[in-house]
Order: sequence, then structure tokens, then C-alpha cells
Amino acid sequence: MSKTRQLSTFRQSMSDLLEEAPELREFAGFIESAEATDSIDHRTKELMALAISVVVRCDHCILWHTDAALEAGASHEEVVDALTVAVVMGGGPAMTYAVDAYETFRALEAERDAQ
Repeated sequence: MSKTRQLSTFRQSMSDLLEEAPELREFAGFIESAEATDSIDHRTKELMALAISVVVRCDHCILWHTDAALEAGASHEEVVDALTVAVVMGGGPAMTYAVDAYETFRALEAERDAQ
């Protein structure tokens, strides 16, 4: 399954869950407001979120924030830099997730280029 399809399936499942759990919709609203741009631009916030996703070892978060970073205009070099910082902060375990994130990034990048 393509990374784009994986993300679409995950988004639909999240939407279904939010429909059934209004208290989670409130949390989702908090996320939206925290990710809104004030002093830090959206691209930088998504790169930060990607790095944190690697450190906390969250596969779905890696997929979500890799896509969002690309949507926000992050360059190949910026994503690699963010992954490098994640490894600095997370050590060896983060390195394995940084590899996963890098593969996710390359797959999403290729899927976008193919469109």
C-alpha cells in the first residue's frame, strides 16, 4: 500500500473515531490551535513535530508530519536536518525511526512527483 493511501486510510479512521468521541474532537481542536502559526512558521512546526515523532517512536505521527512538512514546503535537506536533530536527541532508537521516517519521506516525495 502506498504511503499516500496509508495516510488516507488513517485520516478516515481518525475522522470516524472523532465522530464517535466528542471529547477527542476537543483535543483535536487543541492540536489545530497549537499548530496554528504565530511566531513560528507552519513549515518549521511540522519539521519539529516530525523530529519529535521520531524521538517518541510514533509511526503514524511520522507519516502524518512527514506529509504535513512536505505540504508546508519543507525541502529534502530540511527534512534530513530535522531527522538528524531527532537522532541527536533520541540516540540509537531514534536512529532506527529516523530511517523509517526517511523511507516514508522518500516514498511520499516520489508519489507526489509521479502525480
